[in-house]
Amino acid sequence: MTRIVNIAAAQLGPIARDEPRQSAVARMVELMRQANDRDADLIVYPELALTTFFPRWHFEDQDDIDAFFEREMPNAATRPLFDLAAELEIGFNLGYAELVEQDGRMRRFNTSILVDKKAEIVGKYRKVHLPGHAEHEPWRPFQHLEKGYFEPGDLGFPVFETMGGVVGMCICNDRRWPETYRVLGLRGAEMILLGYNTPRHFPTDPKLDPLQDFHSHLVMQAGAYQNGAFVVGVAKAGVEEDCELIAESCIIAPTGEMIAKTETMDDEVIVAECDLDRAAEMKAIRWNFPVNRQVHHYGPITDGTGS
Repeated sequence: MTRIVNIAAAQLGPIARDEPRQSAVARMVELMRQANDRDADLIVYPELALTTFFPRWHFEDQDDIDAFFEREMPNAATRPLFDLAAELEIGFNLGYAELVEQDGRMRRFNTSILVDKKAEIVGKYRKVHLPGHAEHEPWRPFQHLEKGYFEPGDLGFPVFETMGGVVGMCICNDRRWPETYRVLGLRGAEMILLGYNTPRHFPTDPKLDPLQDFHSHLVMQAGAYQNGAFVVGVAKAGVEEDCELIAESCIIAPTGEMIAKTETMDDEVIVAECDLDRAAEMKAIRWNFPVNRQVHHYGPITDGTGS
C-alpha cells in the first residue's frame, strides 16, 4: 500500500504593514479552500504568514515590536483557519512570530507549527539560523533585524509522525544550511516543510541579487536529494512595503526534481502528489546511511564554527 500525500504550497503575496491579521487569515482560508478543491491533504504557508515582514524596520519601543507577535495559538485571529482545517480535514504548516514566557522571562521566536487533519497542533519548530543583524544599520535600504528581534530556536530539528509519514520543519535561512536537512534526514524526515521571506536585494553583496531564485532552489533541491525527502518551500512574495521578495515557491521530490512551482508573485496554490514510499526508497537504496556514512571523519562539523 502506497503512502500518497497530496501537498499544497500556499504562496502569499505582499502583506501591508497595516493589514490586520484577520485579512491575512482570510486570504489563507481562501487558499485552503482552493487546496481542498484539489484534494490536498496538507497545506504549507510561508514564514511569518500573519503579518508583514516586520524585521525590515528598526523600532525603538519593544511594545511596537511585540505587536507583531502571537501570545497563543490558536487565537481569535487564527481560529477561522483551524476551524476550516477541522471541517475539511486538511493539515497545515503555519509560520508566525511567537512570544512566550519561559523561566520567568519573555522569549521571542520565529516559529512554525504543524497541525494535523483534526486541527490539533502536533509539532512545533523554532528557527535556528537567524540571518541579518542585531543593531540598527541605517545605511541599509531596509533593515533585517531578525538577530535583534528573535533568539535562536531552542527545540533543535525535531520530526513528527503524522499524515502517514515523518515530517520535519525549518524556516527561511535554515534552508541554506546543509546541517538542517542532514539532521532532519537522519531522524527519518520524509517531508520537510519550510516557509520563507527572502528579499531580492542582498545589501552586503548586491552581485548576488540576480542569483536569489537560483540559490533558493539550489539548496532545497540538494537537501531533498541528499536526504531522500520531499521539500516544500513556500514564499511570501512580491513587493511588500517597497521591498521585493522572491517567489517561485516549489515542491521538490526526493530525487531533487522540482515537481511543482508557482508562476506568480501573488497568492497562489500549487499541489503535487507525493509518494512517501519513494522517500523511503531513496533513503534505503540510494544512501543507506547506516552502512555508508563515515561519521568518524565528520568531527569538524560540530567541533567548531569553521576556520
